[in-house]
Amino acid sequence: MFDLAFANDDPAQLWAEIADAADAITADEPDAVANMANIAAILWQALNDINWAGFYRFDGQELVLGPFQGKAACIRIPIGKGVCGAAAASRRSQCVTDVHDFPGHIACDAASRSELVVPIIDGDRLIGVIDIDSPSPGRFSAADQAGAEALAARIARRLG
Repeated sequence: MFDLAFANDDPAQLWAEIADAADAITADEPDAVANMANIAAILWQALNDINWAGFYRFDGQELVLGPFQGKAACIRIPIGKGVCGAAAASRRSQCVTDVHDFPGHIACDAASRSELVVPIIDGDRLIGVIDIDSPSPGRFSAADQAGAEALAARIARRLG
């Protein structure tokens, strides 16, 4: 059993703690889906003001829903479609202040207003994306993006 506590007053410290927890909980586990499930739970526990946190896995053709916390979600997302598909296609993070202003946004949860999507890449191979949604516009900062990117880089090999 893991008893995790996170500081929420400093985003850089919070993301460092999230990455440390994710690293520790996945260290000896070879199963990618189990690791994604635990990391989704860590994100859900650690981050305030979110309504969805989880993964979409790249199956070689499209993004397929992976482990997550939150309401039921879209199962398949074409590469290049929506925020997740844009992050996968460009292999660049997408930090969207208001999803209603994002061309082609896919509304899995109508309550979502802002979104942070970070591609997970191991070497040159796209594994999938980390997707985090919030009901508040402008929820995600540059510090959140940098922290999520550091997390993705640190745990990529355990997710592929």
